[in-house]
Amino acid sequence: MAQPNEKTSDIHYEVAGAPNLGHIENLEKIDTLHNDEALIVLGQYHGDTTWSPQEEKRLLRKIDKRLLPILVVTFGMTFYDKVLLAHAAIFGLRTDLELTIGNRYSFSASIFYLGYICGSYPAVLLAQRYPIHRVIFCITFVWGLCVTSAASCVSYRGLYAQRFFLGVLESGISPIWMMVVGGWYNKAEQTLRMGVWYSAAAMISMIAPLINYGLGHIKGALAPWRYMFIVAGVITSLWAFVILFVMESDPVHAKSLNEREKFIAVSRLRANNAGVRNTHFKSSQLWELLTSTRFWLIVSMSLTINVSNAVPTTFNPIIIASMGFSGFNALLLTIPVGASGVIFTIGTAWLMQKFSQKNWRSFTVCFEVLVILLVCVLFWRWPEMPVGGKLVLIYLLSVYPAAYAIMMNLAVANAAGYTKRALTSSGMFVGYCLGNLIGPFTFLQTETPLYPTGWAVTTAMSAVCAVLAVVYRFVCSTENNRRDKAGTTEAFEHAYEDDLTDRMNKQFRYIY
Repeated sequence: MAQPNEKTSDIHYEVAGAPNLGHIENLEKIDTLHNDEALIVLGQYHGDTTWSPQEEKRLLRKIDKRLLPILVVTFGMTFYDKVLLAHAAIFGLRTDLELTIGNRYSFSASIFYLGYICGSYPAVLLAQRYPIHRVIFCITFVWGLCVTSAASCVSYRGLYAQRFFLGVLESGISPIWMMVVGGWYNKAEQTLRMGVWYSAAAMISMIAPLINYGLGHIKGALAPWRYMFIVAGVITSLWAFVILFVMESDPVHAKSLNEREKFIAVSRLRANNAGVRNTHFKSSQLWELLTSTRFWLIVSMSLTINVSNAVPTTFNPIIIASMGFSGFNALLLTIPVGASGVIFTIGTAWLMQKFSQKNWRSFTVCFEVLVILLVCVLFWRWPEMPVGGKLVLIYLLSVYPAAYAIMMNLAVANAAGYTKRALTSSGMFVGYCLGNLIGPFTFLQTETPLYPTGWAVTTAMSAVCAVLAVVYRFVCSTENNRRDKAGTTEAFEHAYEDDLTDRMNKQFRYIY
């Protein structure tokens, strides 16, 4: 962790407890199997080990400018594919592919998340073993081709297959982005960055309706919804090359940073007590993860909050259209959903960073989930509500990504050990998938347009999530207090040594 150096007239910082590695001529002498690759940077650097706050801020801005656009646009494209199904549904997809029968449409949304579950862990393990930007390039390029293939579907069975494999391909993006943020930013900075890239989902909710509104007017040889998939797929595959040539996976191997910038970028992350990069899978960390109460709590929170996510990703345009609006107007009325989502997500993330020492994250999640619960209750118990009131409630559901961004921060910041952190990220998105898998099936075709079962289930799941958030806070604070009472204070001597997990390193402290 950075500490003040009083020998200078200005405030400078240096690494507390950093090992005196000196200049290592042969970097192969560093044991990167057991230790973190950050030691390579610390070992080969032999310049001034202090830096000013202004120098660190300049470096942070440089990192943000290069990294955040990649995270935002790529994640935005994954969400574009999700809402694309809902947009295509009101432009002939359901009738052309016979999705109006039974729960076929709901299954076409849910099967995506079956693929997500199958692909999530393999993608994360590939990203641990190989350079992240190359893994993401391959995933994004093929996923774009898969999106394009939806235009050739002639039956609901073909769409099911396309949606499943699309889920397999996209599954790695979110958990890998969590790993990337954890490897570039300290705990206090992570919440805002998580919020920024996750708010891309809300941003796309503003942009996608305008694009698909225009594509919906095409009078060509194909149905309008087919053009929507073609355009989205081509853009995605082209974006993959931007990722390949611009993105940098971690500060250890960043070519855009000079040696001093690398040293500062790596050294300041000692405060995370979680390392930066280790490419070796460690089965002991997997076992520790599976026996962790915090892990199962965060997975359960992810599952329960995402049951309600069926509304904004799959049913929003349909619910709005059922209020008496035409297909085009229903599409345009989803734009404020995105605007409110951006405000909620970035605003909440900014507040969490500003008051990072207060440990209000779990309470904030609880409060925002209770807002979702209130919306679900009103839709469920007051079906005759005026149209204006229903629209306001639909927009209030956009508080969901704000709560989920905080959960991602908790998941990454509270898991030390690179394998454990990677598997935690993936496990959280398994919960995400299960919630999104369950949600659409609760909105029954036979109950259109009121969906009482769907709203009742989302109400119950929101209540469970709020309780879990409070329990998570209690578990983390109790463990911190236990370590304090045992006489072990928070320190950072082992941040890069032995790839220690949060359970093994008693100097580690949990945020909540």
